[in-house]
Amino acid sequence: MLQNVKFAFPDVQDSDLHRVLVVDDSLVQRRILTLMLARWGFEVAEAESAERGLDLCDSFQPDFIISDWMMPGMSGVDFCAAFRASPRASYGYFILLTSKSEKAAVTSGLDSGADDFLTKPVNGDELRARINAGARILSMERELKSKNAVIADTLAELQIVHASIDKDLQQARVLQQSLMPRRSVSFGNSQVSVLLRSCGHVGGDLAGMFGIENGDFGLFSLDVSGHGITSAMMTARVAGYLSPDYPDENLALTRTQSGFDFLPPQQVAARLNTRLVGQKGVTEYLTLAYVQINAKTGLARFVQAGHPPPLLLRQTGEAEFLGDGGLPIGLIDDAPYGDRSFQLRPGDRMLLYSDGFTEALLADGSMLEEAGLLELVLTLPRERTGPDFLDALYDALKAKTGGTQDFDDDISAAFLEYGGA
Repeated sequence: MLQNVKFAFPDVQDSDLHRVLVVDDSLVQRRILTLMLARWGFEVAEAESAERGLDLCDSFQPDFIISDWMMPGMSGVDFCAAFRASPRASYGYFILLTSKSEKAAVTSGLDSGADDFLTKPVNGDELRARINAGARILSMERELKSKNAVIADTLAELQIVHASIDKDLQQARVLQQSLMPRRSVSFGNSQVSVLLRSCGHVGGDLAGMFGIENGDFGLFSLDVSGHGITSAMMTARVAGYLSPDYPDENLALTRTQSGFDFLPPQQVAARLNTRLVGQKGVTEYLTLAYVQINAKTGLARFVQAGHPPPLLLRQTGEAEFLGDGGLPIGLIDDAPYGDRSFQLRPGDRMLLYSDGFTEALLADGSMLEEAGLLELVLTLPRERTGPDFLDALYDALKAKTGGTQDFDDDISAAFLEYGGA
């Protein structure tokens, strides 16, 4: 028997929670419960057995089920277990009617999935209180489900946005790699090779080289503060200032009557500093190591602007770190920069590198530092040259740090092998 009545749920204002299925083999008990529930405004369906109740659950979709415990055939406990095992769009609140009061019986009912119990004969006020308590639970469940749906929709939208951003970042990575179109360039008998490994899609490190018609050349390593897109955009801009393809725009070069010539390294750093400090709203700065080499004489001049000290590897086997720090570029207007000079001989090598090397964390939590970098370099065979040397150095660093995770910072380097005039 199905009662259709206007909903007037007491205490709990949720017009969606109004369907009650009453299951009892006693016609009298069913009618008593149905009359009480109908008087309170519920839409009620009745079933004389648990088997019939299961059938009605599919078509009626009750919010509440009030079922007798002891019935012929399937018991109320078995009915509850079967109800819980059936697929539903929302939760159904299950109340068992019983004359049992033993703890073991109550435990059995709870294990089957029952939410509450009522002892017979049923008291009207107690029934209404239990229904209201269940309605609050169902309301919270539906509210949570609604919020989860909103979260799921928002997550789906975010995934679409993330996929779009990820695609853009992948393209940005390709563009940033294009800033170093050549991994290795020969300048007469000398060779300069570069390495760039970003910790994310894009990074703030850059290394490069450029030369002029008389054979002189320069190489640099720079590291923009921070990580990610902002740093990468700054890196791209600075790459234009030190471009090997557009000497008129290269801040390290000046046009002469016969072509181009190099400016002193300290002047290059000062010109870069002026450009970056003059950019309004830009808080990023960079560190730089830049070396300019006279290909005929082997005289090298360099400037260090807050960058790790270049590592000079003599053909004789001696090694030393050059420089004493200096101020980063883009922090202070009119910051002073100074040149240093040293003499290269055929067979000498030089490594410019970012702090991604020296600040790499080892397995014990300490940093590699300069001594550790020198140790790594000296373990590599002398036969490794050019990009092969840099790749081997990167692999050695990876092994030194455990090799199980990516680095937290960008890693870059420029490697000079001087061959003489």
